[in-house]
Amino acid sequence: MNGIEIRPAVIPDLDPDHVPAALWHRAFDAAARAAGGPRLDLALVRPDGTCFRHSMRILPHEGAHRATNLHAVERTLKFLLWMKGAPRILVAGCDALAADLAAIYRDGGARAFDVDLVGRRVFLEPITVRPCPAADLPAAKDPVVALGRHLDGCRIGFDLGGSDRKCAALIDGRVVHSEEVAWDPYFQKDPQYHIEGVRDTLRRAAAHLPRVDAIGGSSAGVFVNNEPRVASLFRGVSREDFDRHIRPLFHDLRREWHGVPFEVANDGEVTALAGSMSMNDNAVLGVSMGTSVAAGWCDAGGHITTWLNELAFVPVDYRAGAPADEWSGDVGCAVQYFCQQGVARLAAKAGIEYAKDMPFAERLVDVQRLMKAGDGRARRVYAGIGVCFGYAIARFADFYPLRNLLILGRVTSGPGGELILAEAARVLKAEFPDLAESVRLRTPDEKDKRHGQAIAAASLPSTAGSTKS
Repeated sequence: MNGIEIRPAVIPDLDPDHVPAALWHRAFDAAARAAGGPRLDLALVRPDGTCFRHSMRILPHEGAHRATNLHAVERTLKFLLWMKGAPRILVAGCDALAADLAAIYRDGGARAFDVDLVGRRVFLEPITVRPCPAADLPAAKDPVVALGRHLDGCRIGFDLGGSDRKCAALIDGRVVHSEEVAWDPYFQKDPQYHIEGVRDTLRRAAAHLPRVDAIGGSSAGVFVNNEPRVASLFRGVSREDFDRHIRPLFHDLRREWHGVPFEVANDGEVTALAGSMSMNDNAVLGVSMGTSVAAGWCDAGGHITTWLNELAFVPVDYRAGAPADEWSGDVGCAVQYFCQQGVARLAAKAGIEYAKDMPFAERLVDVQRLMKAGDGRARRVYAGIGVCFGYAIARFADFYPLRNLLILGRVTSGPGGELILAEAARVLKAEFPDLAESVRLRTPDEKDKRHGQAIAAASLPSTAGSTKS
């Protein structure tokens, strides 16, 4: 693939042409170092001055190496954009590569989707790529988010999902009430549907508390300063109504609750925080395999970050003709491997036939039924997911200094989830023995599934210095 040859030790039965990104980049790095290639530096800069830095070796940028270098750097940049998130990209070490990347990451370019979502929707400006002398690159600046682990007082925790709203009432960390309320937010055009739904959730929890000292929540989507910038829950709301009513939603709710400390974070971040609190350990990457691939990161210091951690869009398979994501148009990204879409895609390859209009969620339920019944076709589906996930873990570890990897979500339920973990562990032992020794693969227990997310969400705001009650 692009001048780099690899031979995986473990081949996924249903994806035999799979080219794991982790192996490809290890081979590329070895080739670049052997050829005495130059260093390339990337800086991803946000409007507030936050700056993420990444360095890598590339091949001498000439002849056939030009295409190989572009592939290596573009796939790396794509990962960084959806992991860290920033609209301004500076490239030091090769002006020609900077120009090629700029042509890809522009309106009308191959990554126009990323230009719009990561750029305009999240950071309110389009992505730009430009060359920069190495000496002029800004220094890394990655602020820590001081959220979570506060359990004092009377708190509300909530989680907004695609099929239900969860809430919990806590008194000094003890859950005194929790419940789930069904809702159907995805295609609701009226923003009041969403607003009233969240209001109802808060009222239900507050009814079980003598007072409310703080409110914390989690939801799918990208949040900046308590504002949802990109969120699938509100996909039915027009852009105008989203900007007018949904972006300020949680600021408005805080005012309604008399200004108590109020924090909302991406559900993946809260999942990682919940895992860290439960395990009493840090450096946790949480990956949820459900409708899509959601992720969150709790760093070695026990903090959640301002990173995007939208791993659904990161490339994990470099084969020619890899499956394409119907939303972004990009190929070989995690969303086609580690969620309901991946199950549906592999089920068809395994010979499990479904009507074209059958929802992916229903196909997953049926594959899970077949797996419990011992159907070999379903076993091939889960084994394939597990092998690809093992290689993906190694790619994640190229960027995240992780010690714990927590997997959850509907795809991981039952014996299928056990097989995913077993196959992922087999890949790590065969290909990446150091990671097999240093990274623990875990799933949440039943108590964490019931209360962990709500407790972690409720713990987000600090009441220090607050006089509200």
